[in-house]
Amino acid sequence: MPGWNVSDIPDQSGRTAVVTGANSGLGYVTARELARRGARVLLACRSESRGTEAGDRLVAEVPGADVNFVRLDLGDLDSVREFAAQAPARLDLLVNNAGVMALPRGRTADGFETQFGINHLGHFALTGLLLPTLLATPGARVVTLSSFLHAVANIDIDDLNAERGPYRRWIAYGRSKTANLLFTHELARRLAAAGSDVVAAAAHPGYASTNLQAAGPRLEGRKGAERLMEIGNRIFAQSAEAGALPTLYAATAPDVAPDSFIGPSFAMWRGSPASSWRAKWTLNDTAGDRLWAASEQLTGVTYDALKV
Repeated sequence: MPGWNVSDIPDQSGRTAVVTGANSGLGYVTARELARRGARVLLACRSESRGTEAGDRLVAEVPGADVNFVRLDLGDLDSVREFAAQAPARLDLLVNNAGVMALPRGRTADGFETQFGINHLGHFALTGLLLPTLLATPGARVVTLSSFLHAVANIDIDDLNAERGPYRRWIAYGRSKTANLLFTHELARRLAAAGSDVVAAAAHPGYASTNLQAAGPRLEGRKGAERLMEIGNRIFAQSAEAGALPTLYAATAPDVAPDSFIGPSFAMWRGSPASSWRAKWTLNDTAGDRLWAASEQLTGVTYDALKV
């Protein structure tokens, strides 16, 4: 693992990948490097214009790349179902990359708190709907992006939609990232119980320069805060190319174990991929089971093949 980079990605010819949020940042780099190594990649993005532009840009960078845009809005379960209905017959890799960060209080189309709804519930539903295809594809993987900021907050199973008390955007974000890790933990546990060879793993980019950091201030018109985030990205953050390496490692390296959490090697901040520290609450079987049951109830998506 030390020094691992994109040149170490194994040949991906014949493999099909779905990358959510692939129009920019980490998702775009992930999709591009998978395509560069021969994978067929579906760019699952909310905006048709941005998704199409990303596909054109990717083909310009990687001539001959097999990429296609398919619309997916993780904040709308109808859109998730529409996407899953047109998914390919073979799916080797699902990268649950898309997300939002520290937005003001809002609701998804289905009435969920925005960060929990998009970061966790949308991907929970998507993975569940694509599960039969993943189970039928030898050596398939599910890689879900979390964050080192999961450490700021455990989930509140009795208030998943942040309806009690004042809304604290960074706490809500941390809880959604904890949910990503609990989902990976429980998915890995259930896959093992079912005797499946599908690998469920998680990754985080450290502090990588993307458009996420400034999105919240931009939505609220807080120009000063937006500017500070942009300055912080330039001074302290590593590039999106470097930030995508843990995801690419989790997605392609041959020695990735179920429920791995891969991040940058230096203080969870930057550097080549390495096994990352995670809060102990993200490894709690009881919490994982309770979140799973609540997520099935909220989304209406049940993992019938993995009933325990």
